[in-house]
Amino acid sequence: QVQLVESGGGLVQAGGSLRLSCAASGNIFRINVMGWHRQAPGKQRELVATITSTGSTNYADSMKGRFTISGDNAKNTVYLEMSSLKPEDTAVYYCNAKVIPIGLPIREYDYWGQGTQVTVSS
Repeated sequence: QVQLVESGGGLVQAGGSLRLSCAASGNIFRINVMGWHRQAPGKQRELVATITSTGSTNYADSMKGRFTISGDNAKNTVYLEMSSLKPEDTAVYYCNAKVIPIGLPIREYDYWGQGTQVTVSS
């Protein structure tokens, strides 16, 4: 069907940077939106940022100025550049895509990756 695979997570010191990647593959007709959510231990999953196929971006207020989302339509890939990382950013980061797939009734479907761990040490 459609799969999303995240990469780039790891351990970083406070103030450091990481770049996450998410590649979508499978029976894709069109991807309308890709984005990132995160979930810290004991907390609900929250929106980080999204980007449309035309390049329009949306960020959670707390991420503005530190995180940057970008995409490569030709590769069905989205990136999240994170800087000035804080221990509070420690979470599992999940890729999300709103996809019109091949082989299913024509409408938009949500797909999620398995997540990649980001740990920021103090």
